[in-house]
Amino acid sequence: MVKIAIIYHSETGNTKRQAELIESGSRKIEGTETKLMSIDQVDRGFCEEASAVILGCPNYEGTCSWQMKRFLDTRDCIVSDKLCGVFCSQNWPGGGGGSFVEMTLIAGILVRGGMIYAGGITHGSPPVHFGSVSRQSPQGIDAERAVKLGENIAAKAAELFG
Repeated sequence: MVKIAIIYHSETGNTKRQAELIESGSRKIEGTETKLMSIDQVDRGFCEEASAVILGCPNYEGTCSWQMKRFLDTRDCIVSDKLCGVFCSQNWPGGGGGSFVEMTLIAGILVRGGMIYAGGITHGSPPVHFGSVSRQSPQGIDAERAVKLGENIAAKAAELFG
């Protein structure tokens, strides 16, 4: 059994919906147990047992939400030696803030000893680069990428830790 913790911050519900889609993708891989958690209600025991952790938040002013940054800075994020992925939502389609959010989360994970994975362009369509970025509530290709990220992380976690 591979356990995957999906930890998110969401103000409008868009990032939570994205997390739900990621969870649905991860459940496509047999033997995967997932748990969705708001950063305010993290199940530390589940996170410690998890093989993978996926973090997500909205884009605020071109970077991750202050709530997620605080979570990364002030708590033991429990990502050391775990496969990790990232996702974010944004209200505006332009500006490239989503990639900056992802890089901020990736940096926080790497500093804490986590292993970053997304699947890139080699694991079928749609390609998932750094992670999953959604414009507002995930629909169309944004929803497909969220599902694909969950599937990619679960498959790799099963391969490495299953």
